[in-house]
Amino acid sequence: MLPRAAYVDPAVFEWEQAHFLGGGWLCLGRSDQLARPGDQRAERAGAGSVLLTRDDDGVLRAFANTCRHRGHELLPCSSEGGPSASGSVIICPYHAWTFSLNGTLRAAAGFKGQPGFDLAQWGLVELPATEWNGLIFVDPSGQAAPLAEGLRTLDDLLAPYEMGRLVVAGLHTYDAAANWKILSENYHECYHCPSIHPELCKVSPPKSGFNYTLAGRWVGGTMELRDGMATMSLDGSSQGIALLGLNETGLRTVLYVNVFPNLLISAHPDYVMVHRLLPLAVDRTTIECWWAFAPEATSQPSFDPSYAVDFWDLTNRQDWAACESVQRGLSSPHAVPGPLNPVEDAVYQYVTMVARGYLGQPVWNDGGSAWTPA
Repeated sequence: MLPRAAYVDPAVFEWEQAHFLGGGWLCLGRSDQLARPGDQRAERAGAGSVLLTRDDDGVLRAFANTCRHRGHELLPCSSEGGPSASGSVIICPYHAWTFSLNGTLRAAAGFKGQPGFDLAQWGLVELPATEWNGLIFVDPSGQAAPLAEGLRTLDDLLAPYEMGRLVVAGLHTYDAAANWKILSENYHECYHCPSIHPELCKVSPPKSGFNYTLAGRWVGGTMELRDGMATMSLDGSSQGIALLGLNETGLRTVLYVNVFPNLLISAHPDYVMVHRLLPLAVDRTTIECWWAFAPEATSQPSFDPSYAVDFWDLTNRQDWAACESVQRGLSSPHAVPGPLNPVEDAVYQYVTMVARGYLGQPVWNDGGSAWTPA
């Protein structure tokens, strides 16, 4: 494990806010949340927040969510995120400074004709933004290498799921009293599944599958479905339609991927579930979870996503309870980091990435073979 302080020390969390959550590419939501020109959204990113817009040409843009006049938020953004808006311009609610959707300042009340005041000098601070598989990523630091460089090895694995064409039909938001890394570590192993996930073990053998050792800004692996089970649901049956791009192996496999730092993608034969982590404090994390299905399924009048949503809502809550107990246990001054089991090799890959970041090195899975005990 990482040192105990990594999970319980507010100073470590403050460092992570600056360097992990505000210092590189961060998932801030879905492309369909900014579907039309004029759509606007505010999302937390590190210690601050980002204003997302879709400009007149349909291009995604991201700006520091702070007015160039006195710093007021352009859209309010609480600890749980912010509301959406739509309009042909961005208007600060404090003194009505008005910006184009591309960030240029168009009007500032009372400044017209003022000596030395130039509208062109006071545009919004733009940040790098990109879209990947129907998801929105922003680099609050403005200094990270292109996102594609860190996810190139993942693209081929996710391509058959055609995430960009899927339709979201289920959404839950959870609040967990646990450090965000504890949630991620839990995601990367099924060593705990026989103890707390009887429903999951019924449809997928906890010792099945393997973990990838490909280089990149991600960690992931697979699990298999039991014979007679079509997907991850309470009875193993599917009420949806198999995703069109999958081969025979894909129809019997569930893919689990963590794109560092805050995105968990669980790809099933007939739907994709995504967790977006929003770390709020050293011991508190909000989790947005959504389920996306083939449009051929959601367009049917009788379609009901609950077969997938109910299964994972139960499993999620089992996981959050366990993670909260880990958080409480690590809060004890007597807690000492313990050894990892060989089946927790993906956890090892993950904590090694985090450790590299702590040392000032690139947060990168080097793609080496999984560790084995001495």
